[in-house]
Amino acid sequence: MTAGGSAPHDLTALEQAAALRAGELDPVELVEHYEARAERLDAVVGAFATRTPERALEQARAARARLAAARAGGELAELAARAPLFGVPVPVKDLHAVAGVRMRAGSRVVDVVPEVDDHVVRRLAAAGATMTGKTSAPELGLPCYTEPDVAPPARSPWDLARSAGGSSGGAAAAVAAGLAPVAHGSDGGGSIRIPASACGLVGLKPSRGRVSGGPLPGAVGDLGVHGPLARTVADAAALLDAMAGAWPGDPFAAPPLPPGTTFLAAAGRPPGRLRVGRHRVPPVPGAVVAPEVVAAYDAASALLEDLGHDVEEVPAPFGPDVVPHFEVLWSVSALQVPLPPAAEPLLRPLTRWLRERGRAVSGLGLAQAQGAGRTAARRALEATAAYDVVLTPTLAQLPAPVGGLRDDDDPAADFAAQKAFTPFTSTANLTGQPALSLPLGTTAQGLPVGVQLLGRYGEEALLLALGGQLEAAAPWRGRVPALW
Repeated sequence: MTAGGSAPHDLTALEQAAALRAGELDPVELVEHYEARAERLDAVVGAFATRTPERALEQARAARARLAAARAGGELAELAARAPLFGVPVPVKDLHAVAGVRMRAGSRVVDVVPEVDDHVVRRLAAAGATMTGKTSAPELGLPCYTEPDVAPPARSPWDLARSAGGSSGGAAAAVAAGLAPVAHGSDGGGSIRIPASACGLVGLKPSRGRVSGGPLPGAVGDLGVHGPLARTVADAAALLDAMAGAWPGDPFAAPPLPPGTTFLAAAGRPPGRLRVGRHRVPPVPGAVVAPEVVAAYDAASALLEDLGHDVEEVPAPFGPDVVPHFEVLWSVSALQVPLPPAAEPLLRPLTRWLRERGRAVSGLGLAQAQGAGRTAARRALEATAAYDVVLTPTLAQLPAPVGGLRDDDDPAADFAAQKAFTPFTSTANLTGQPALSLPLGTTAQGLPVGVQLLGRYGEEALLLALGGQLEAAAPWRGRVPALW
């Protein structure tokens, strides 16, 4: 317990960091607290692919020594400004490399121990994060549900019969169940925002180039980016500060913040009066938006108006014509994990089907899909350029039952069901713009419903400012699942 009587996991990540600096929490005891919760609940929610308690305790002991030295030297304020999440646990998604830690990528044919960290992992370490483990992901990160062969399915703590989403499903389950205060995720077609909506969290897909994707090359189409999952907007902003920054050799670099400013500061700043466009027309033919999702979207619109923003209907900037081009990019990206021919039959049916589709794409076909995707993205951005923010649902439906989207007998039907479930998320990966999912909606049964805010390229700070304003007006922190 902290000095105020709260259990450590009841605190936000920023509150934990403040308690660590004040000496009210100990970094080692914090890691031990989360390890004890994981021992009790991880098998229930399917959050972790690999837990790393020894590594986390070693990092926590180093954090304890650094905090003691900062306290003795009067440097706590400087440490808080430079690394506001210092000493806080941050697990890493198991599609990304942590040197010396086993990586499975959600697949029984992948089993490696990387020798180097991904750049984002190095940034998290430099920010003083302790890594309690690798969170579960579906095979190669391809589906929007997390049901790998090598780990239990990731479940929404709000209803254990429902999926936590994907592909950052393990990360979302960990945060929503109180097994981590925040978590690293990655997003190539909605993979942060989908589980954020299913698990009642804040999920931010940053602008393309905001966080280095190195040292490996990015996926075809430059769709993916690292980002945070958190319970509050401020925590998400602080974790983005820890992750953000280009690396030498990166093909993209998002516009830097003005000197002396941070995303965390932006999250607490009034956004001013904004012009908000809204639409809920899915670009995927046949996708149906559930009534509860429409209700959350309309309530968010009304809240934005109550806060003084101008909310206007806008035509959907993407149409069904863009879907085949995204499918080409996604299918070819499934081939970018090199595997020996003997491993192919061991892959999941959906993975094999996507890789077969990718092999059927010619060089010219890939170039045409990339060109068409970029053209569609430019047109969409031009069509919404007059708006500071665009509001959509995050998902078209409520969190799916575990196994509800998966169809091993008919991978094409599986993929079609995923598209109908997530028609609003992939467009931001094509445009490269930032997108924020907020847990503003709740059904009569208590299930979370996310709404999505899309900003202009490079304007995460404005999205976070608006997100912070919405959270203050309609707080969700007090809503926690029964197993909390």
